[in-house]
Amino acid sequence: MNAPTRPLSRAPISMAPISMAMGGLVAMAAAMGVGRFVYTPILPFMVEALNLSKGEAGLIASANYAGYLAGALVAAMPSLFGSRRAWLLGALVVSAATTAATGLVSSMPAFLVLRFLGGLASAFVMVYASTLVLERLHAAGRGGLVALHFAGVGIGIAASALLVSGLAAFGYDWRWQWIVSGVISLAAVAVAAALIPNQAEPAPAPRLGAAGQGLGRLIAAYGLFGFGYVITATFLVAIVRGSAEIAPLEPLIWLVVGLTAAPSIALWGWIGARIGMIRAFAIACAVEAAGVAASVLWVAPAGVLLSAVLLGGTFVSLGALGLVGARQIAGGDPRRVLAFMTAAFGLGQIAGPVFAGHLHDITGSFLGASLTAVGALLIATALTIKTPGKTPGR
Repeated sequence: MNAPTRPLSRAPISMAPISMAMGGLVAMAAAMGVGRFVYTPILPFMVEALNLSKGEAGLIASANYAGYLAGALVAAMPSLFGSRRAWLLGALVVSAATTAATGLVSSMPAFLVLRFLGGLASAFVMVYASTLVLERLHAAGRGGLVALHFAGVGIGIAASALLVSGLAAFGYDWRWQWIVSGVISLAAVAVAAALIPNQAEPAPAPRLGAAGQGLGRLIAAYGLFGFGYVITATFLVAIVRGSAEIAPLEPLIWLVVGLTAAPSIALWGWIGARIGMIRAFAIACAVEAAGVAASVLWVAPAGVLLSAVLLGGTFVSLGALGLVGARQIAGGDPRRVLAFMTAAFGLGQIAGPVFAGHLHDITGSFLGASLTAVGALLIATALTIKTPGKTPGR
């Protein structure tokens, strides 16, 4: 008799890359989605309780973005000692601590210092989580999980919207909204540490060659994007609260932004793979411009929901598209080019909230600032729509 044949068994699928991507998701959700952007749903409660002007509110937002710029540039320095994982976990702790501490102070200097430090920490998380997680995913041949990592920003935004609206519904004021957000973010540190193991880090491959055409235009466009998105991202909930017709949507609107941001990386990554990352960046800028315009030109439930969908569906992806596109056309070590991109973006998003806040104090409306942002995004589109780029495999 012939021996019975055994069914062929498939090699088990390693869960390590999925664990890494989930660790990145948790880190990005805590430091970016919550630590960096929870200010937007909390802002109306702070304005009402502390009688902040829109200019002061914009200044607090810009302090966070200034910290982000400083942190991104420092984190990119090759001379920093220690492992990237240690920097990542330390930055997560600082982000959570400064978030919670914001609910314990009430003076403008304290707000500015804490939000600056929080922005600095969130930049370290962005840089170290992205380089560490993405390099390990590519080394394992699981680059498709990158979208899961970046989805953490949108998931964190959605979670912060639910958290803030839930606390407000039970009567907890802006102080408790900051404190609870920080405590929950601190719990995420342990989760990220468990999912991102301490192991040898693959060295980045050297890159040779001259920079591609259009790099200067892309850097300028990236700065304009920073200015164009941040006004609506900072003041959208305040815009909704300021209109009686759409005020009932306040608890929902930031949730919509987060829910549309979470899957947007995969969508725009798919588009970029077919038409080129830089051209996808250009189209996404135009789509976002429509969303920013809708927030002030179509002050109705449908208009503000459309604004939230288009903003959430583009702003996280635009950050990734711009950096990936710059890395593709950068000559030599891309770190210097990415530093220039980060600096341009940082300057744009620092200027946006201050400009919008002070213009609102003068005119009583976000219309002028938002339409200026629309113009910036359309110029960014014009600068990059014909920029030569690369698609995977070419």
